[in-house]
Amino acid sequence: MPSQSPSPTIRTLASGFSPDGDWPSLDDVWRAAEPALRARSNDIHTPLSFAFAELLLETHPEADPLVVRVAILLHDSGWSRVDESKIISEGFRGDWRTSDVRYLHELEGCNIAREILPGLGYEDAFITRVTDIIDGHDTRLQHHSIEDALVRDADRLWRFTPTGIGLASGWFGKTPSQYHEQLKTGTFRELITDSAREIAAAELARSVELLKLDVI
Repeated sequence: MPSQSPSPTIRTLASGFSPDGDWPSLDDVWRAAEPALRARSNDIHTPLSFAFAELLLETHPEADPLVVRVAILLHDSGWSRVDESKIISEGFRGDWRTSDVRYLHELEGCNIAREILPGLGYEDAFITRVTDIIDGHDTRLQHHSIEDALVRDADRLWRFTPTGIGLASGWFGKTPSQYHEQLKTGTFRELITDSAREIAAAELARSVELLKLDVI
């Protein structure tokens, strides 16, 4: 991961930017998904990841913005149907990437998408594109489209923010500075697009400054 502080002009949340794409509102999907977003702090994680997805879309006009935005909105909704006592103990400990609860939350996220999207006017072919991304977003090794890549990157980018570090360090049983090392040596290498890597570097530099991660 780059050791130098990135340019403050990089368009990301830490630099004071917000997405400015001219895309249709998804408030109806947010409202339909709201009960499923109250588990595992997804009512914090998902909106932040959604914002990063929209920032990434600004630099990837070849991607279908509706697929990306709906997929990132629903990608972790399945945690709402996982035994809460197992989310941390199995989903964030040991070989967590291949834990049963990881696969289950992907499966249930696909089920939730299939339950709520038809009633909001989305066609089967579109829903399949969304569920193909949700299915395996944590457990599948490779992305299979630019939309899949952007959702995966957005899902990781929130972890580089102070909020992401604050929540995820607790999930993984680490101090913020220990989780900072995990971000640098692990999560950063998982990012797919150049845009995501630039954003991650900017976000982490700001987080180090705000959370004193180079001191404590």
